[in-house]
Amino acid sequence: MTTAFVLGGGGVLGAVEVGMLRALLEREIVPDLVLGTSVGALNGALVAREPALPVIERMTDLWRTANDAGRQVYGDKPLRTVRRAVSSGGTHLYSSKPLKQRLADELGDVTFEELPVRFQVCAASIERAAEHWFSTGPVVDAVVASAAVPGLLPPAEVDGEHYLDGGIVNSIPLGRAVALGATRVFVLQVGRFDRPLSVPRRPWEVARVSFEIARRHRFVRELDELPAGVEAHVLPARGTSTRDDTFLGSKDFSTVQQRIDATYDACAAYLDGPG
Repeated sequence: MTTAFVLGGGGVLGAVEVGMLRALLEREIVPDLVLGTSVGALNGALVAREPALPVIERMTDLWRTANDAGRQVYGDKPLRTVRRAVSSGGTHLYSSKPLKQRLADELGDVTFEELPVRFQVCAASIERAAEHWFSTGPVVDAVVASAAVPGLLPPAEVDGEHYLDGGIVNSIPLGRAVALGATRVFVLQVGRFDRPLSVPRRPWEVARVSFEIARRHRFVRELDELPAGVEAHVLPARGTSTRDDTFLGSKDFSTVQQRIDATYDACAAYLDGPG
């Protein structure tokens, strides 16, 4: 049996994946393969480097401090406001330097080849308009590319090619895990699938709803198309709400610990339950 952890994207909601990882590792469920998209790439890199319980304490420390966590991703203040970006140009509101520095502090210059667990990261190539999987070279550069949220962070350049957030092309890469030979897959998703979508009423809501339809459709299709002999577990996420899908919600780190704890309890009950 080959066990894969598939960590999906979802911004600040990525905190729930820490609770999921704790529940898995406590039960000595460890991965042979880790796949990550966007914030799932960040969490995935940490567990691929150290697939054991001590990593959970460091991940929790990274996530739990509300103000510090926000600054580590976005910096102390935006480069420009939305109004200024629209009126005077600019593709993003925040610099990627704080995120890259925080990752470098945590991961150093580790490469994919040096990790004890096979690890891959998804990003969206601009020039090729294609899904791209990083599996060699520096891990930090790949994670920054995978987490380059359109409009918030700038496109990331790696080896002369530019990338945006991997969630655009493959938010929860279940099919990739199967294609790489996984026979048991634990899906660490951030909870949006539990909430029905509403008809958009404002222009900016149209883009969000359209993205959600695309990401959910692909995941459900891949789940339905699992080949015989592949076991998949979609772990439950807790402590999320529709507010998390808004711009302000995407920057709210104040309930991180509650999300981690609530999701841990739900996942522990799921893993200990019948079947």
